[in-house]
Amino acid sequence: METHVYLVRHGETAWNRERRFQGHQDVPLSPAGLFQAERLAQRLKSETFDAVYSSDLKRAVQTAEIVARELALPVVTLKGLRERFMGEWEGLTQEEVAARFPDWPGRIVEGKNGIESLSALQERMMNQLEHLVGLHRGGRILAVSHGGSINAALAKVSRGRYGPGVTRLENASLTHLVYDHREEDWRVEKVNITEHLAV
Repeated sequence: METHVYLVRHGETAWNRERRFQGHQDVPLSPAGLFQAERLAQRLKSETFDAVYSSDLKRAVQTAEIVARELALPVVTLKGLRERFMGEWEGLTQEEVAARFPDWPGRIVEGKNGIESLSALQERMMNQLEHLVGLHRGGRILAVSHGGSINAALAKVSRGRYGPGVTRLENASLTHLVYDHREEDWRVEKVNITEHLAV
């Protein structure tokens, strides 16, 4: 038995365009992000899902609500799908971080500046996803989350083939994962599906 999980990165925000670290800051979608979510909704409206889940942050909820409206499904919000907590970096641009913190540019240092570690993020995301596939055995679910969180999960399930520093996930992109209940293992079907965003 297999359960299909479609992970969506939320639509664009003004902070995405400004290259600001968002983390748990509750930033809404920009007009472009709302348009992207509408395009995604049109792409998915003919498909069948058992449930729509979303991070409880506004940019994800707005994306999920636009898609769920076309699917005639409610949105269930979950803190487990939130973006990585970026500590002291939240709200700063990459340039501002580079000026204030000597560890930038480069990899985020685990446990410094109040930033959630990659291992903690992976554990949070995988616990949430494994709970959801347990609820929807043999089904299809849609979960709207964030680039850092989806990439962390991808790194775990692909054993490093995809993930931070390897995979770029566009705003309003789809990533398709499958959980095999018999094997108790994941596989990656497709990453960063964006055909629906082409104008």
